[in-house]
Amino acid sequence: MAKRLTFYILIGLLLGIVLGLVLNGWLDDGTPAAAARLKAIAGYFSIGTTVFLRLIKMIIAPLVFATLVSGIAQMGDTSALGRVGARAIGWFLGASLLSLGLGLVLVNMLRPGVGINLPLPPVTADAGVATAGFSLDKFITHIVPASMVDAMATNEILQIVVFSVFVGVAITAVGEKAQPLVRGIDGLVAVMLRITDYVMRFAPVAVFCAVTATLAERGAGVIGQLAFFMGSFYLALVILWGILLGIGFLFIGGRIRALVRYIREPLLVAFTTASSEAAYPRMLEALDRFGVPPRIASFVLPLGYSFNLDGSMIYMTFASLFIAQAYGIAIPLGTQIAMLLFLMISSKGIAGVPRASLVVIAAVLPVFKIPESGLLLILAIDHFLDMGRTATNVVGNAVASAVIAKWEGGLDPAEPAEIAVAAVPAPPHGAPDSFRDIGG
Repeated sequence: MAKRLTFYILIGLLLGIVLGLVLNGWLDDGTPAAAARLKAIAGYFSIGTTVFLRLIKMIIAPLVFATLVSGIAQMGDTSALGRVGARAIGWFLGASLLSLGLGLVLVNMLRPGVGINLPLPPVTADAGVATAGFSLDKFITHIVPASMVDAMATNEILQIVVFSVFVGVAITAVGEKAQPLVRGIDGLVAVMLRITDYVMRFAPVAVFCAVTATLAERGAGVIGQLAFFMGSFYLALVILWGILLGIGFLFIGGRIRALVRYIREPLLVAFTTASSEAAYPRMLEALDRFGVPPRIASFVLPLGYSFNLDGSMIYMTFASLFIAQAYGIAIPLGTQIAMLLFLMISSKGIAGVPRASLVVIAAVLPVFKIPESGLLLILAIDHFLDMGRTATNVVGNAVASAVIAKWEGGLDPAEPAEIAVAAVPAPPHGAPDSFRDIGG
């Protein structure tokens, strides 16, 4: 059962915490040799996490392509596609401004950086985080794939979305002649969802390895050093969750509580692995069971992974102003609003970039005369912060998918939240009979 897999993931999380802290307490005597040993041990444990994430990356490109093309084909006309796309982008922009603005308000209220009093570093100092590649012209041209094979090989989700939209629209325009291709793509969806089931059985081991590696190398002390900043940020995430779910309640009513129950497994996977990609396949299945038509989820979710990173957004303003506070740099409100708008624009190119939030922050800090080397203050705990913001990204995209489905004619009847892990996932609502035959 899916419920059993969630239980195993929690067990993996708890065992990873215990073993990681035990290894750190046993081997860490404060010497460079001990630190090297712990880093080596963490590297061995990280093998499990790396293998799991590679398995996820293996299925992401064909899964996004197949589900998106199938969903567009089911829409039946390009006007519906344009309407869904416009509503999705409008929601994403609103959610991004909300997240950035909330981060700005809360960091000014809580002031977690005040009192740290870091000395201003030399002008030439930097945090060692690459900042190249964040310009509007590069981002716009990068959206269009030069090669679909290259886009799939590198898991460029936004490029795969663009190509899939072209394929789906062309299938709709061709009509009856393209039906054999549609049936083949529906079959590919069923196969990829079955592979997803196989891959997800490895999730508890991956979670155990990820947590063990992190705590073994860094210990609990790294959390205590910046506990107030971490606590303030997680409080901000809780408030953002409440706002997002509250807005969702306005549109879909009491079913918003059920939505949280349906997405708990992908949410837990995202939190423990700090990877949105790891949660993507299960998110598609969870939203389908909840009642979001696959034609909506398969289109909105990939777009959300590029444009609707609510957790990353709130982190950018929170962390940027925290660093300014730590250096004792006073930033006027007008400049803070300008920073918010600057982050709003520059963050739209971060999908698929490792530690993307840090890269954007590193690019933005010098613009507003904040020392870039201040990033070193939060690098040590960034993994723990990334866990929270990744889970928040999942919640934001789940709410967006449900609301847009409501706008597009309503949610389908819900299926049971817990399904057999070994079973073939239920075919999308409204899928052709051929899809159901393949799934059976």
